Amino acid sequence: MNLTGGIVLFAVIWFMVFFIALQVRPKSQADAGEIVPGTPASAPAEVKMKRKVIATTMIAIILWSVIASIILSGAVTLRDIDWFGKLGPETDEAQ
Repeated sequence: MNLTGGIVLFAVIWFMVFFIALQVRPKSQADAGEIVPGTPASAPAEVKMKRKVIATTMIAIILWSVIASIILSGAVTLRDIDWFGKLGPETDEAQ
C-alpha cells in the first residue's frame, strides 16, 4: 500500500464511521418540544458536530491502523480474496 492508498483508505473509513456516528442518539425537534416553523418535527434539534467529528477521527485512526497493518504485513493478499479466480491460476513463481 502506498501513501495515496493509505490516505484513500483512511478517508473511506472516516466517512463510514461518521455516517454511523450521525445516527447515534439523534434528538429531533419533536423530542425537544421546540419545532421551528417551516421544518418537519423530525428534523434534528441539536447536533454536537465537534464531538462527533472528534470521536469519528479517533475511531477511524484505530480502525485504519488495524486494517493498514494487516494489509502491510501480507497476512491478507489479493489471492486470498480472489474467490472467483479472476487473477488466474496460482503458480510457484507467484508465491
